[in-house]
Amino acid sequence: MVSRRGFLKAGGLALFGIGLGGIPGFLADAVAGTVAPGLFKRKKILVCIFQRGAMDGLKAVTPFTDNFLKAARPSLFMTAAKGAPNQKPLIDLDGKFGLHPSMAAFEPMFREKRLGIVHGIGSPNNTRSHFDAQDFMESGTPFKKGTTSGWLNRAVGLLGHDGATPFQGVSLTSSLPRSFYGENPAVAIKNLADFNIQMRGNVSGAKMASQSFEDLYDQTSSGLLKNTGKESFEAIKMLQKTDVKAYKPENNVVYPATALGNSLKQIAQLIKMDVGLEVAFAESGGWDTHFNQGKDTGVFARNVEDLSTCMMAFWNDLARYQDDLTVMTMTEFGRTVAQNGTGGTDHGRGSCNFILGHSVNGGLVHGVVNPLSKENLEDGRDLAVTTDFRSVFSEVADVHLGINNDKILFPDFDGKKIGVMRG
Repeated sequence: MVSRRGFLKAGGLALFGIGLGGIPGFLADAVAGTVAPGLFKRKKILVCIFQRGAMDGLKAVTPFTDNFLKAARPSLFMTAAKGAPNQKPLIDLDGKFGLHPSMAAFEPMFREKRLGIVHGIGSPNNTRSHFDAQDFMESGTPFKKGTTSGWLNRAVGLLGHDGATPFQGVSLTSSLPRSFYGENPAVAIKNLADFNIQMRGNVSGAKMASQSFEDLYDQTSSGLLKNTGKESFEAIKMLQKTDVKAYKPENNVVYPATALGNSLKQIAQLIKMDVGLEVAFAESGGWDTHFNQGKDTGVFARNVEDLSTCMMAFWNDLARYQDDLTVMTMTEFGRTVAQNGTGGTDHGRGSCNFILGHSVNGGLVHGVVNPLSKENLEDGRDLAVTTDFRSVFSEVADVHLGINNDKILFPDFDGKKIGVMRG
């Protein structure tokens, strides 16, 4: 006999898309027989955005007074000086760092001290493999490849209560990201308008997914149907009651018609539906800028514009929830200090990240970026990692979510916080 919680742990139900019309009949009947769930108590919400491909932090937030960087990037370097020929100037943040002009949407939040930036952030593991670096960052154990859980899944488990909702941890992706792997229930929803059930992508889940859901369910008892099934069925019922396609953002917000914009809009819907969401995850792609990176135009400019405008649309849409909301970006590593021969940058080490919220110690560029002379570069080529990503992630989780258990959240880490959060 499998327990209700054991089934949820083993199955790791991931919810995503082939359409409400595709829900099996037996499942629809069970949904109709459940009691409509009540409203969940309002809680703090953390939203993480993974910039896959490794963002060039020196391009997003440039130490524009550094002549070593200027010499290393003859066709990519940008200045905050007005009137530079044929380009927009950087947005001068503090006389030393300049925000890329395509991220102008962030400037008001930085000036209002709601947006904090951490520079020189990265992993202590010096791998430049996308796959390994992402795995280490999402597991939160940068020197252990065998970790079975992700740090966001552990965060869900440390929230201090057994979630009564399958929407406690949600990823707006087609499959569950590494960050959410683990024993605590988490779901992946590709599209709220196209909603179905699939088992999570792990060894046990893959075997279960090879069977139809009906076959899998037939192996359980009727008692399990009443208990384990109830949470998953209620998840479906919550969305069935809402016309998600008719959603209208508040405050005249218009989300960019991009993958990230669509994901954040759907997270906003889930928050407003009051389904018990506490930790959410979204992705932004296209950051692997090996060639034709551009200055104030081009692929990088388009990417940072999308990131900043999507985040600000989300923030403004959720004006009523801002006291309970923190949004944080992450990326696996940065790019080389010197540009390459094709007008791009290669895999590097340190990058930067952005943290938005009322509890953020904003209006500052945190971290250490030493002059980019060769003797200060990691391996003689990269921005050195001076802030372990776990220092920032644990501080955000501790202050915003009230977790305060770094030994479980980030095993083998005993680093100091850097003051990016208030309190």
